[in-house]
Amino acid sequence: MPEAPPSPPSEERPRILVVTPEITYLPPGMGNLAQRMSAKAGGMADVSASLVQALYDQGADVHVALPNYRRMFHLDVAQVHDLEYNKVSRALPEQRIHLAEDRVFYHRSRVYSASENHLLALAFQREVINHILPQVRPHLVHCNDWMTGLIPSVAKRFGIRSLFTLHNIHTERTTLDAIEDRGIDAADFWEHLYFERPPANYEESRSHNAVDLLTSGIFAADHVNTVSPKFLSEVVDGLHSHIPGHIRHELWAKCNAGCATGILNAPDPSFNPVRDTYIEDHFSADTVMAGKRANKIRLQHELGLRHAPDSPLLFWPSRLDPVQKGCQLVTDILHEIIEAYDHDLLQVAVIASGAHQRYFHEIVETNGLHDRVAVRDFDERLSHLGYAAADFVLMPSSFEPCGLPQMIAPKYGAMTIAHNTGGLHDTVEPLDVERNRGNGFRFDVFDSGGLRWGIDRAMDFFRRPAHEKEEQLQRIMRESKSRFNHTATAAEYIRTYERILDRGVCGVPPVATEEA
Repeated sequence: MPEAPPSPPSEERPRILVVTPEITYLPPGMGNLAQRMSAKAGGMADVSASLVQALYDQGADVHVALPNYRRMFHLDVAQVHDLEYNKVSRALPEQRIHLAEDRVFYHRSRVYSASENHLLALAFQREVINHILPQVRPHLVHCNDWMTGLIPSVAKRFGIRSLFTLHNIHTERTTLDAIEDRGIDAADFWEHLYFERPPANYEESRSHNAVDLLTSGIFAADHVNTVSPKFLSEVVDGLHSHIPGHIRHELWAKCNAGCATGILNAPDPSFNPVRDTYIEDHFSADTVMAGKRANKIRLQHELGLRHAPDSPLLFWPSRLDPVQKGCQLVTDILHEIIEAYDHDLLQVAVIASGAHQRYFHEIVETNGLHDRVAVRDFDERLSHLGYAAADFVLMPSSFEPCGLPQMIAPKYGAMTIAHNTGGLHDTVEPLDVERNRGNGFRFDVFDSGGLRWGIDRAMDFFRRPAHEKEEQLQRIMRESKSRFNHTATAAEYIRTYERILDRGVCGVPPVATEEA
């Protein structure tokens, strides 16, 4: 472990270090190769990118630490040895992008790998702890998920404030000796880690008392956040049996101390029907009816569905994972709803990959539903077209830390049919045409009957007069544009930084909050 990073003078703008294993883009002003820095596995990449962009645009002293994924960054040998690149890699003071160096990152084609995740996580954290933290000397370090779970403990040891964001509840375990074998001097901060059992001392725990990486991040951080308010309360209240008790307890402790919040993610800006590069028939709220009809015709043609531009279309956008996403509820009633709404020529488009896909294929084959139900592997272009064409999006998740499809759908004039849980609760509001509010349909009981109830309510709306539907879809599109965006998400993170630091982040006093 290097010496403790010296504290910056108090009159300086607070220096923020965002530590993330994935990111979508970086502001051009942060370095010559900023636009090359793209490595994405999920929503964390988009949130990290938007937050850094917002901080940078507002003049904050923001820095980013991420692994040097040379292959994913499309850097050739000449660029690797280029002077400017070396400046970035060595994290000289004028640079804001700090790349963690290790061969385990260089030739990767994707962020995560089940067989190497521990090596990736420890190599990344070693570089952050031993090199990047001493060079940046941040006032606050913002860590993301279990792959950065050791860093809040180091920050606490050296008096650096920290925020730990849980994008999911997945965790990994390792031992102190494995951590130290990767070049991290855990003896210097082991007291701030979370162990499988209470440690008697460092020596007896070194080899036989596992460190939980996600829970260590929660335990040591000054503040934690999940990616939706409702999911945080569900975990704390013990509503999800699959979440380990020790994680629930540590989140409960943070909530009880006033040190935990929920901050919603937001969709990538590319999801915009006015300029979406994946669709040909662009539309806005003013042209929603014609735009969706044109895209529905195009999708029906591509998927081999019956040409029926006035028929209702249900779209499944998420991975076909029966543990979380509830796709089994759809297959339980798929043939039933096709028959029930045969007069309406109801159609279903599944553009998603996953273990449960074969059951959709079996139902289609057995019942001869090829012109009513289309099942395709996930494809980015087809997925965007699905949102543009669909009347309703299916999100019957059993649990959902945040979710993005239900926020993308209303931007395209599609309404979500969702189980009332987690981020779906926070973003899908029951439609009330008479009161001119709401953006979808929520069901409370997680079973096929609950989903069928939601589909029936959606069909009630679909059968309303065209002018009523148009009025509601126009309102929903406009509201979602102002509500579900990265600017709003970044503003919440900046307010959280300011509460942790008790000072302004962008050269101004802290943002006033209701709590204040």
